[in-house]
Amino acid sequence: MQTIVGVLRGGPSREHEVSLKTGAAILANLPEEQFGTRDIYIDRQGIWHDRGRPTSPERILRQVDVVLNGLHGEYGEDGEVQKLLERFGVPYTGADSFGSYLAMHKAMAKVHAQKEGLLTPESCYIERAEDVVEAARDIIRSFHQPVVVKPVGWGSSVGVSIVGGHAPVLAAIEKLFADGAAGVLVEEYIRGKEATVGVVEGLRGEELYVLPIIEIVPPADSFFSYDAKYSGETREICPGNFSRVATEDLQRAAKMMHRALGLRHYSRSDFIVTPRGIYYLETNTLPGLTKESLLPKSLAAVGVSFRDFLTHLVNLALKR
Repeated sequence: MQTIVGVLRGGPSREHEVSLKTGAAILANLPEEQFGTRDIYIDRQGIWHDRGRPTSPERILRQVDVVLNGLHGEYGEDGEVQKLLERFGVPYTGADSFGSYLAMHKAMAKVHAQKEGLLTPESCYIERAEDVVEAARDIIRSFHQPVVVKPVGWGSSVGVSIVGGHAPVLAAIEKLFADGAAGVLVEEYIRGKEATVGVVEGLRGEELYVLPIIEIVPPADSFFSYDAKYSGETREICPGNFSRVATEDLQRAAKMMHRALGLRHYSRSDFIVTPRGIYYLETNTLPGLTKESLLPKSLAAVGVSFRDFLTHLVNLALKR
């Protein structure tokens, strides 16, 4: 009897379109001889759909053996859908609800990185919109300009900007709160080489297998923004041009953060490599799986097909 895999895609986040692409890639590559699939679309309002018709999560989840989570951003990656799946007792891929929340909350993830002894950019976390004016003044006095302004709980670099000076910094923070950010993290701007490192549990017999490091080279005068990620303008070198020492440190740090955040199955952590050391930025619990995404490129570099990776994820979720 085939295992029925429910593929979650879409969702009420700013990464809806990317999630649709991830979901489509999953549906196209799950081995048909092993799995039956159910395309579970979640619209921008959070309504679940089965075969094009609105349905309740409980109804569709009763019809699947396991869920392969292709959601990104809020709801899909911050622990909310994970709590729902846990409530209905459905096995699913990726981090559990607490690990998802912890990793998605960039300020909390940063604290865990610091506890592990990793370098992180100096930062200021603003929890309330009413504190913005005072915080902006402090940031101008305390940080070299420009600074990185980012929402504390969104992914794919959505809402991230690099700005300098009181008026631009204040405007960037105010805009994020106006757009619904639950908090804003302002960090010192670290100049260096961008690196991302994927890890997969149980791959090739290793407890935590480290994939080749990807060096990210954004367009000139830019950074790895949402547009740069998916426009095709960014160069991605795999394996990246890093020294042996830096490579080993990046591999160790990626495994360290996967464990420190209590994650499951797979993750991808982002870093900046500088002459002063390696700075941890954040960890993605559900990295994109589109044609443009980084994790599939790392897998291909070591000869792991996307089909085999998806099969491995399903088996991890089912603990087979």
